[in-house]
Amino acid sequence: MAMGKRTSEQAPLWIPTTELPVSPGHPFYVRLNEILDAAGFDRFVEEQCRPFYAPVMGRPSLAPGRYFRLLLVGYFEGLDSERGIAWRAADSLAVRHFLGLGLDEAAPDHSTISRTRRLIDVEAHQAVFTWVQERLVEAHLLRGKTLAVDATTLEANAAMRSIVRRDTGESYQKFLTRLAVASGLKTPSREALARLDRRRKKRTSNTEWVNPSDPDAKVTQMKDGRTHLAHKVEYAVDLETGALVAVTLESHPFSLAATCSPR
Repeated sequence: MAMGKRTSEQAPLWIPTTELPVSPGHPFYVRLNEILDAAGFDRFVEEQCRPFYAPVMGRPSLAPGRYFRLLLVGYFEGLDSERGIAWRAADSLAVRHFLGLGLDEAAPDHSTISRTRRLIDVEAHQAVFTWVQERLVEAHLLRGKTLAVDATTLEANAAMRSIVRRDTGESYQKFLTRLAVASGLKTPSREALARLDRRRKKRTSNTEWVNPSDPDAKVTQMKDGRTHLAHKVEYAVDLETGALVAVTLESHPFSLAATCSPR
């Protein structure tokens, strides 16, 4: 038998819609959508999020029901970043089916998810996920008799290189340059600044430094030894069903809920 070789192919310019790939949907997500639709999930979240949207049509927005479904996908599939959620939504036909995305629609990108998250306040998120918890209770999927509390550290969506001094507002680079000039280096090089930084005993105290785009994020040493801006998350889990019943992020507590994850 002759060995086959990969050849370059030119994509066709036009593809009939009847020949586009379709997905019957993942059984878990299909069933979850049936439950959400029967309970009026989309109507509820639209009412909760109405104050955060302009009454006059402007730039097309991410529908609240689709936004919260994206969060559910992130939870069920262990995706801890908006980029990961956006990639999954664009890559999976089953997830697109769950989100209600047509084959001719582009999946939301990470910036749209992030912008929507900042638009909707914590209280609205709490109301939506409390509503989900109530549905879990109705379906006898939440007992609440035996809970376990655990904690983890999540990397923040903010860069260490963007931190600034709380007192002066200067960047870390400008701060090092000022220290170098004060020590006698008129035009310090990047290498000289790096050496100065290594000699400093205390470099990044949370009392002195902050990231303007995420003031709540703290300079933290991660489990792998790297230093990042991060949030400490504590959560309670119902041991009988695996449902997440409460989460505390820094000083902002709010409730979350989840059914059993797909197997």
